[in-house]
Amino acid sequence: MSPGIHAKLSASGAHRWLHCPPSVALEEQFPEESSAYAEEGTFAHLVAETYLLQAIAPMTKAKWNAKQAELKANQYWSQALHDYISEYAARVLAIFTERKQTCPDAKLLLEQRLDFSRWVPGGFGTGDVVIIADGTVEVMDLKYGAGVPVSAKDNPQLRLYGLGAIEAFDFIYGCAEVTMTIIQPRLDSISSETMSAANLLAWAGNTIMPAAALAEEGKGEYQAGDHCKFCRARFTCRARAEANLEAAKKAFTDPALLTDGEIAEIIGKAENLISWANDVQAYALDQAENHGKHWPGWKLVEGRSNRKYADEDLVADALRGLGVQDAIMYERRFLTLTKLEDAVGKKLIANLPDGLIIKPAGKPALVPTSDKRPEINTLDAAKAIFNKED
Repeated sequence: MSPGIHAKLSASGAHRWLHCPPSVALEEQFPEESSAYAEEGTFAHLVAETYLLQAIAPMTKAKWNAKQAELKANQYWSQALHDYISEYAARVLAIFTERKQTCPDAKLLLEQRLDFSRWVPGGFGTGDVVIIADGTVEVMDLKYGAGVPVSAKDNPQLRLYGLGAIEAFDFIYGCAEVTMTIIQPRLDSISSETMSAANLLAWAGNTIMPAAALAEEGKGEYQAGDHCKFCRARFTCRARAEANLEAAKKAFTDPALLTDGEIAEIIGKAENLISWANDVQAYALDQAENHGKHWPGWKLVEGRSNRKYADEDLVADALRGLGVQDAIMYERRFLTLTKLEDAVGKKLIANLPDGLIIKPAGKPALVPTSDKRPEINTLDAAKAIFNKED
């Protein structure tokens, strides 16, 4: 999707407006948000499109060298990004090659506009990759984040893209089956969901259209949940506040100590509660610092700070004049693994001799039983993990 052009009922926000339709109207009171992570992701998509275009319709050597120089000049360029996106492009091309083996006329489209406004008013999005072959269509979505794997199963964003693909290509190619795929190269994760076009269209009619109609009109009930995370109204939304305050003030009955069940319930609500409190605190500070807002009972003060050099080189020159040797002023440290991988690329790191790069066991963490990680079954195993860090 072109920068600055967004659908009101976007596919990326579908998880939110499906659960909380009036949030769309509420968000309109707040400015668009951006972050370095989002900007890096946008750049990664540009690199991916460039690499795939070069693979299917090669540029001249001069143009390719100029394009590479342009990409490398971007602040988000790194050898690691190149490696990850190269892997992504290779996976896409491998899937396309496989499709062509059974359907020589298979087509691969990049950055394809997908219109699903038949089900969602004004709805459209961009499919990073669309592959059409023998009555089937596959929509692929690149996610460059390194947070957690995102599943394509029951994913409303990908399903809306699938609907857009049916709308665009069914008349010509007859799309009986739709595959929706998410590729996350930094997590080495690929997730797919395949549906018949009939089932996808039924989902659109039964689930999407009613919620989209409510969202378009600003109607429906506010509902707090995990989907609040990226809502622009999350700082001051009353529904979110009430849900979290209710969780915080939960009235516990006798006995005086919490039961196991109550503790388990609190654990489940703590993450959302902490996230909400942090959001409110950050919003209040931003309003006071940047917009002159005065909050009853609170004032803006100068926080603690640490001393720093005005100019390291000038400090070093001055100390040399006082007889201090460079060996005293400077220390040499090996780059962290993340910075080293950015500098030299993950391929070189991967080719190091076995045993030079290790991954210690992580600290024990409580997660829902639905989490795919294996359970630590004994107290001794947990103690062993902690002891390794001593």
